Amino acid sequence: MPATTRTTLRRGLAAAVALPLLIGVLASCGYGSQAKNDQKKVAAEGEKLSVDAVRLGYFPNLTHATALVGDQEGIFQKELGGTQLKVSTFNAGPSEIEALNAGSIDIGFIGPSPAINGYTKSKGNNLRIIGGSASGGVKLVVNPEKIKTLDDVKGKRIATPQLGNTQDVAFLNWVSEKGWKVDAQSGKGDVSVLRTDNKITPDAYKSGSIDGAWVPEPTASKLVSEGAKVLLDESELWPGKQFVITNIIVSQTFLKEHPDVVEAVLRGSVKTNAWIKAHSEQAKASANSKLKELSGKPLGAKVIDGAWPSIQFVDDPLAATLQAQAGHAVEAGLLKEPDLAGIYDLKPLNKVLKAAGKPEVSDAGLGVK
Repeated sequence: MPATTRTTLRRGLAAAVALPLLIGVLASCGYGSQAKNDQKKVAAEGEKLSVDAVRLGYFPNLTHATALVGDQEGIFQKELGGTQLKVSTFNAGPSEIEALNAGSIDIGFIGPSPAINGYTKSKGNNLRIIGGSASGGVKLVVNPEKIKTLDDVKGKRIATPQLGNTQDVAFLNWVSEKGWKVDAQSGKGDVSVLRTDNKITPDAYKSGSIDGAWVPEPTASKLVSEGAKVLLDESELWPGKQFVITNIIVSQTFLKEHPDVVEAVLRGSVKTNAWIKAHSEQAKASANSKLKELSGKPLGAKVIDGAWPSIQFVDDPLAATLQAQAGHAVEAGLLKEPDLAGIYDLKPLNKVLKAAGKPEVSDAGLGVK
């Protein structure tokens, strides 16, 4: 691989695997330990599959819009027929992994960091990644009066969502590529990294306590609505402008015992992504309606209109980017060498894609044998 390509990859690659360093602490603190249960009201009709109900988990945010729209529009339920879809929503990856391990959910939409963490912590025994869902949707947004160029970030106060989370490590990695020094734990150095919950980041920006933030959507667009400007879209740092932000995972036990149900959910995901691409405005409204149902408040038009175009909805889990993320995290000293062999099982997805006349996707050599 050419040096320039490796450099480009490193800017976002450590992100997916730094969270394992912190997840034990987060779990012990009860971070995101509560899930909101929301049984889908669309009736289960038709022939029942091999189980009465399938329990699906996802986050109420735009990078999980495949789940939001597929649930809202009844696409998943239609594919499941007489098997009932039951939904739980989560605010953090650790709690969703805990639910999967406890048998509270069977399948989930989740980011790369907790997926890798859950797999490595269980020594490869609890989950498989079975599909992709989304790429992109992460931006560096800044106060344009204080930061006009990328070099101006030096010496400024930049927020990330959480110590060691995907965006935090992506930013630290980008800072390192700029040749600047920052202590990862304290956030102190040539740039001040302030770990700030996404819910309060807009207020921190308005108060002037931060000069910008490296954050996912819709937080980035919320900041823009407060006068911030997008300085960098993380997708620009990746070959092909794609990197995994949301995967689909399944309990290995459920996958083994109910492959027909897994295939039905994957058909629902593939059909939902196709529907989103064909009906972008309608899909955006559908996702926002589901967010309103789950949170009590929809996103404002300015926010969702700014956020929506930066997220790509993909069936491909972009396994090569995950593999590269892991390798560069090890190289950076963020993680001991993880054994990711077998983290993917893309046979059900490729079966669904073939039936839909779509090309198969690769597991980048990390598939189950």
